[in-house]
Amino acid sequence: MVVAWTTRLSNAAKMHPILADLIQLLKLERIEDNIFRGASRDIGSPQVFGGQVLGQALSAAQHTVENRVAHSLHAYFLRRGDIEAPIIYEVDRARDGGSFSNRRVVAIQHGRPILNLAASFQNPETGLEHQVAMPDVPAPDGLRDLTHLAADVLDKIPVKMRRFMADERPFEFRPVEQTELDSPTRGEPAKHVWIRALDTLPDNVALHQNLLAYVSDFELLATSTLPHGLSFTRGNVIMASLDHALWFHRGFRIDEWLLYSMESPNAGGARGYARGHFFTTDGRLVATTSQEGLVRVVDPSRARRRSAPRDQA
Repeated sequence: MVVAWTTRLSNAAKMHPILADLIQLLKLERIEDNIFRGASRDIGSPQVFGGQVLGQALSAAQHTVENRVAHSLHAYFLRRGDIEAPIIYEVDRARDGGSFSNRRVVAIQHGRPILNLAASFQNPETGLEHQVAMPDVPAPDGLRDLTHLAADVLDKIPVKMRRFMADERPFEFRPVEQTELDSPTRGEPAKHVWIRALDTLPDNVALHQNLLAYVSDFELLATSTLPHGLSFTRGNVIMASLDHALWFHRGFRIDEWLLYSMESPNAGGARGYARGHFFTTDGRLVATTSQEGLVRVVDPSRARRRSAPRDQA
C-alpha cells in the first residue's frame, strides 16, 4: 500500500534531490477517501509527461488497496495535461474479490478527464513459471548515458526538446544502440536501454512499481520511427501517446539496473505501436509494456507544437 512508503521517506534529504522530488510528486495529496490531488513538473516535454500521469494514477489506486500488489494497468490518454494546473484523481473501487481487486481511476484537469486507467491487484501466490529469454546485449558498464550528447547536436534541437533530452533526470539511461538525433539512419524497429534510479530507494513494492510506470513511457513510442529515419530536430514529427498498458510479472528494484528491450511490430494509419520487456541483469523478466501513439509527419512550417493536443488529434 502506498501509505507505507510515503511514511518511510524521512531520509529523503539524503537522497538525490531530483529523485526525491519525483517520489514526492508521486505521493499525492488525499482530499477525500477516493479523491487525490497531484502536482506536475515541467521536464521539457510539450505537455505533462505521460509517465507522470501513469505513475500518479497508479499511486491513487494503490492508496485504496491493502495487502495486494498491482499486476497490471491499462490506460488511455485523452487530453494534453496542463503543467501549470493540479491533477485530480478520482478512484472507483470497482471490485474486491477473494484474490483480486480492481480499481478505475480518472485523472481530471479543468473539469475534463485527461486519462482513464484501470488497474488490477492480486494477493501474492505461486504458480506455473516460464518467460522469454533476455536479449544478448552489452552490460550497462561502459555505456554512455543518454544525456551525454554532442554539443553540436544539442545546438540543433529546439530548446524545449533539448531540456527533455539533456537535463539531469531521476534515472540513468544508457542506450545500447547509439542513435544520431540529427541524421538518423533507417534501422530495425528495436532498441535496448539500461535504466536505473539515481539513488537507493526504500524496500517497498508499490514505490518501485510507481517509478517503473513513470519510466516506462520514456523511449517506447519512438521505437516505431526507427525504420523511417526520422529526425526529431527538424520539427516535422508530431507524436503523442494514445494508450499504455503495463504488466508486472515478478519482483524487482528500480534502483538496480533493468534492461528495457523495445520493439515496434507495426506502424500505420498515422499510429505507431511498440512493446517492451524489462529484464534484471541476471535475465529475469519482471515487467512487460505496450503502447500505441500518434506518429504524424507534417510540413514543419505548419507544425506549431512538437506534439498534437490529445483532444484535437
